[in-house]
Amino acid sequence: MTENTTAARVPAQPIQLYGNAISGHVHRVRFFLTVLGLPFEIVELNLRQREHRTPEFLARNPFGQVPVIEDGDVTLADSNAILVYLNERYAADPARWMPRDPVGAARVQRWFSVAAGPLAFGPAAARVMALFGLDTDPTETVKRSHALLAVMETCLTGQAFLAGPSATLADIANYAYVAHAPEGSVSLDAYPQLRAWLARVEALPGFVPMVRTPVGLAAVA
Repeated sequence: MTENTTAARVPAQPIQLYGNAISGHVHRVRFFLTVLGLPFEIVELNLRQREHRTPEFLARNPFGQVPVIEDGDVTLADSNAILVYLNERYAADPARWMPRDPVGAARVQRWFSVAAGPLAFGPAAARVMALFGLDTDPTETVKRSHALLAVMETCLTGQAFLAGPSATLADIANYAYVAHAPEGSVSLDAYPQLRAWLARVEALPGFVPMVRTPVGLAAVA
């Protein structure tokens, strides 16, 4: 069962999700679409063939990054922005995923910043280096990754989810690249609270796993 059984709105036609299956940024959007029980279709882009740089795609997102969604006459890029849009437009109870109180909303935004910063330049970057065999020394990236994971471990001591006692968009935004950090030689063995959090996220109705096999070079936002 997914959350959207009592949703006030559903799209008139399936939402188009442009992306690449290996991308954690794309995964967070796909995950939330499934949690909400919304109809969607994935438009898989071959980024090795630079399908994200064609004039047609750049008209959707001039930055040439995935994911992008098309929902009727709405075209929207940036994974965290898309999460907010989907929640506010379609969630049966938007406060469930984005708290309405100032402190709760700020806590979610804080973790959006983590997802766009330390997570992207730590575990996500280490994973890309390993999956695509980049000729780059991963030492500093792995070190940054462990610094972030240690902070997350502390934050999860005494609370079930990143922004509080229940799951929010903060957890959707940060899940994939933490879960797949070992693919970038970033072990999770030293972080029991973090591993327990991953299990709780994976137990959410509508959870879908992220693929492990590269499908074109990722360019994400």
